[in-house]
Amino acid sequence: MTLVLTFLGLLPVVGALVCCLPVKKAAKVIGLVFSLVTLVAAVGVAVLYAQGANLSIQVPWIPAFGTYWALGVDGMGLVMVVLTAVLTPAVMIAEWHMPERVGRWSPRAFMGLVLLLEGLCLFVFMANDVLLFYLFFEATLIPMYFLIGGFGGSRRSYAAMKFLLFGLAGGLIMLVSVIGVYVWSSQANGGHPTYLLSALMALPDSPQFGWLLMICFLIAFILKAPMFPVHTWLPTAAQEATPGTSVLMVGVMDKIGTFGMIKICLLLFPVESKAAAPVMIALALISILYGALAAIASKNMLRLVAYTSISHFGIMVLGIYTFTAAGLSGSIFYMVNHGFSTAALFLMVGFLINRRGSAMVGDYGGVRKVAPLLAGMTLVAGLSGLALPGMGSFVSEFMVLAGAWSNTVWVAAVAAVGTVLAAVYILLMYQRTMTGPLAPDVQQTVTTDMKGYEKVVIFPLVAIILALGLAPGIALSQITPMASQAITVVEGGK
Repeated sequence: MTLVLTFLGLLPVVGALVCCLPVKKAAKVIGLVFSLVTLVAAVGVAVLYAQGANLSIQVPWIPAFGTYWALGVDGMGLVMVVLTAVLTPAVMIAEWHMPERVGRWSPRAFMGLVLLLEGLCLFVFMANDVLLFYLFFEATLIPMYFLIGGFGGSRRSYAAMKFLLFGLAGGLIMLVSVIGVYVWSSQANGGHPTYLLSALMALPDSPQFGWLLMICFLIAFILKAPMFPVHTWLPTAAQEATPGTSVLMVGVMDKIGTFGMIKICLLLFPVESKAAAPVMIALALISILYGALAAIASKNMLRLVAYTSISHFGIMVLGIYTFTAAGLSGSIFYMVNHGFSTAALFLMVGFLINRRGSAMVGDYGGVRKVAPLLAGMTLVAGLSGLALPGMGSFVSEFMVLAGAWSNTVWVAAVAAVGTVLAAVYILLMYQRTMTGPLAPDVQQTVTTDMKGYEKVVIFPLVAIILALGLAPGIALSQITPMASQAITVVEGGK
């Protein structure tokens, strides 16, 4: 059992290497097969975890640094692993008909980079060693940089560089904390440094290093999430990247930010995290409102979806820093629901762009008359984004607001405004693109309703969104114990 998680993370990495071979057109099939096998393995891990199997591995890696090849999953890590494994094949199928060559890039490169990103993200969500977490955290920048810069719009090189600079800035700031953890653990442990999360949690808090380490970690996670005011790279990247790349960037990779806030900041620096809560709540509220207002003002659908995510990340961060069991459970559950709902919305926008050749809202109108199923699925994806009751996002958003309410009423009231604004930007986009008179250009370009491969992608995502809304216990039963443990650590301090 100890090698199960290593095998799970290496599967897509091996698939990426196979795609590098001169397999030409077979690369698409190979990539999809490896992603589906990884999905099966992830489901197997979830089953074993539910049965109480010990899946963790802890092998000395660099003894001089006290670092280990340490992998494991808790409830939060498990749901993020499954989310990653589900979205990867969905992206591959959605981008199946991309041009044979984009500049000097080919679909083979796309498939390989997607698999590499999947493997690195899986290792981030399973890492139980701070140095290991940091290395995989940084490594995710590489495939995403090439996915943005190699595919997508005319300004993709600029968008990729902007993404990389923000990512490297966060990584360099985190490196200060990674080095600081070595010094802190060495001093507190009699000259024997350690990067194991379990060992670090047992060490006494350091008044000398605690604040510095927590702040550097937190800044890196805020950049990754992203939150206001360091959010500007996301709309640019989402506008220029392919919709499939944006799904992995926003639905999976950016979740590392909120994931790290919980796993690193809260568990290792509970006292400092609690003291920083007022600042983080203020940033969360600003992100919620700013992201929603920017989405309403957006004329480009890809930028609109990106801005909605900034608002949603604000809700996730709010749930974390309310320090209530309901709020934290809701935040983790929202990470999952946002992944599926945003993936569906990005991909539906992508299907529209494939037909019309434009992401501008003003270039559409009356799509419902020629493609009713396409319009209907876009509406369903949008309703999930605005947290309609009956969908998973409603449950998670309600839990976050309930946690905020039990803590500070006015904070919950301000955050609730974001839910009202969500209805505005989603319904306005739907009204302007799908209803009204049929635009002449739309009549000439949108000549088909949803195709077979599009249904294969979207229908399972919609089914998952509904399942998580009607039976949230599927995920919450795994999430709640971990959230309760984190709250206990924060309340108890060190």
